Amino acid sequence: MPEDLPPDELTVEKALNLLEKQSDERLLGQDPATGEPILVRAGRYGPYVTTQPLDGGETRTSSLFKTMSIETVGLEDALRLLSLPRVLGTDPANNDEEVTAQNGRYGPYVKRGTESRSLESEEQLFSVTLDEALALLAQPKTRGRRAAAAPLRELGKDPVSGASVTVKEGRFGPYVTDGETNASLRKGDSVEDITIDRAAELLAERRAKGPATPRKRTARKTTAAKKTAAKKTTAKKSAAKKAARKKA
Repeated sequence: MPEDLPPDELTVEKALNLLEKQSDERLLGQDPATGEPILVRAGRYGPYVTTQPLDGGETRTSSLFKTMSIETVGLEDALRLLSLPRVLGTDPANNDEEVTAQNGRYGPYVKRGTESRSLESEEQLFSVTLDEALALLAQPKTRGRRAAAAPLRELGKDPVSGASVTVKEGRFGPYVTDGETNASLRKGDSVEDITIDRAAELLAERRAKGPATPRKRTARKTTAAKKTAAKKTTAKKSAAKKAARKKA
């Protein structure tokens, strides 16, 4: 299970999706420079591409962009991803420290030494220049939550709610939403190909299930309270026995 998936939020549907994703693996081809096989796999933090090194070489891995899917990613995409991190150059004002563009668990960024700044999109990893990176690194580091990410796609109006439906990236992968109801994309759905009809179908299924029922914690609280009360009673009895011994 992913670390950011609380056990009490796990449903049968999510469990089945996780089991299906773990079995996903596809050979994309060979690296023309090294001859190493390149595969796409489902991992703990999402899908990624990886090499199978020859003659004891090092394994290279890189996460798929949020706009990519494990079913449609190709060898050319994989080679671009495996070229990261990308060296942009050096900063002459900071002892010629190397400046790179990298993709991390929390999104794309540029880095110089211990300093880093977020990029707006993953595609910028291949287009950002050294001057642009240095300008970003010169800005004060922002703290707190980042601004909400822009929708990946806008699909149209939902026939039930009449609200605009968009595709967004969430904690558990891409989902569709009309602002009130959210529905995760299923296996076989992709950000690039999903239609408003399919999105409306997913939203209708989610509405039919009703709101999620919170997990009951009464039993845990009662057990904890009993244990606390038992400890207090034992402590009182022990104190009473000590007092009686002193009097005797």
